[in-house]
Amino acid sequence: MELKARAVAFYLPQYHPIPENSAWWGPGFTEWTNTAKARPLFRGHVQPHLPSELGFYDLRLDESRHAQSELALAHGVEAFCYWHYWFGAGSRILERPFTEVLASGSPQISFCLGWANQSWTGIWHDAENRILREQTYPGPEDDRAHFDTILPALRDPRYLRVNGRPVFYVFRPEELPDAAAFVERWQAMARAAGLDGLYLVAEVSDLLGAGGRYQRVVDDGFDSGAYVRLPARIDRASILRMRLRRKLGGPEAYPYSTDPALWDAVRSQRHLQPSVYPNWDNTPRSGTRGLVLTDSQPSRFAANVDNAVSTLDGRPEQERLLWIKSWNEWAEGNYLEPDLEHGRGWLEALHERLSAP
Repeated sequence: MELKARAVAFYLPQYHPIPENSAWWGPGFTEWTNTAKARPLFRGHVQPHLPSELGFYDLRLDESRHAQSELALAHGVEAFCYWHYWFGAGSRILERPFTEVLASGSPQISFCLGWANQSWTGIWHDAENRILREQTYPGPEDDRAHFDTILPALRDPRYLRVNGRPVFYVFRPEELPDAAAFVERWQAMARAAGLDGLYLVAEVSDLLGAGGRYQRVVDDGFDSGAYVRLPARIDRASILRMRLRRKLGGPEAYPYSTDPALWDAVRSQRHLQPSVYPNWDNTPRSGTRGLVLTDSQPSRFAANVDNAVSTLDGRPEQERLLWIKSWNEWAEGNYLEPDLEHGRGWLEALHERLSAP
C-alpha cells in the first residue's frame, strides 16, 4: 500500500543501564525508572503512562528491538531516527543498542541518526546547573573522527536515504560554532567516501510558537529543516488556567490542539518539513517544572497527522518526510508504542491517516 508520507520516528536508546546513569541517578537507572514512578500532579492529570504488549523492555535484547521493528513497519513507520550522542573527542554514550543493530543486520526497519548535540545536565531532575557531560566542538579533526565513526552506518543498505543520500539530523544547529562550515565539511567528507553526499536536516525548534530557534536552514546549506512545535492550544483561557495551576504548585499545562494553523510555517516555507506529536507530558522527568498537553487522544493525533501530511502536498515523493516525536520517549509522555490506556491506538491512528485515500 502506498503511503502519503515517509514517517520517521525518533528513537531513544536509554532503556538499558549504563555506568554513567547509575552513578548520576542510582544503580540500574533507565528511562523506565522515571516513567514508572510518575504520579498525577493536578485534577485530571493522567499518570503514570505504562507500556502494554512490549513491556518494560531492555534494548540490549535483540528480541525487544525486533518486536519494535515489526510493530513500526506494520503501522506505516518507515524508519527510526536513533538519537546519537557524540560530545566531542570521541566521547559517546548510550551507543550500544544502535551498535548492535548495525553489527547484527537486525532488525530490518530502516534507520538514520539524529545527532543530539547538547550538553547533558540535571535539568530533568531539578538540578539544571549540574553539567553531567558537556557538548564540545573541538574542530575539523573531531568532525573527521565523528564522520568516520558513523560511516559504516551510512553505508548500510537499511540507512534512510533521500534520492540516494543518507539522512543525518542535527538537533541543535543553532549551537554549532559555524553551521555553514559544518555542512560544507560533512558534505565534502561524504563525497570523498564515495557517497552521493548527505541529506542534512536541521531541527527548527519552535515548541510553543514564539518563533524558531534556528532560522538559517537555507543560508547555512542544510537540505531541509524539521519544524518542531508542540500542538498546544495557547489562548487567553488556556493561559489563565495555566497560571492558576502554576500558582497552586502544578506544572505548566495546555490542551492538546488540532488547529491546522500550527503548520502554517511549513506551508509557507518549502524547505521545512512537518513534525507531529502524539502526546507530551514530561512530568515523570521534571515534576512540577514540567509541561503537559492535556486531553491527547489517538483521534486527535490522527487529525494532526492529516494536518501535517497536507503540508507535503506537491513535494517530491522522496522528500515527503514526516518526523514523529517520538517512538519511545516514555518519560516525556511522548510515544507511539502500545500503552495500557489505548493499546495500539497511537499506531493505528498513524497508519490509518498515512494510508487514507
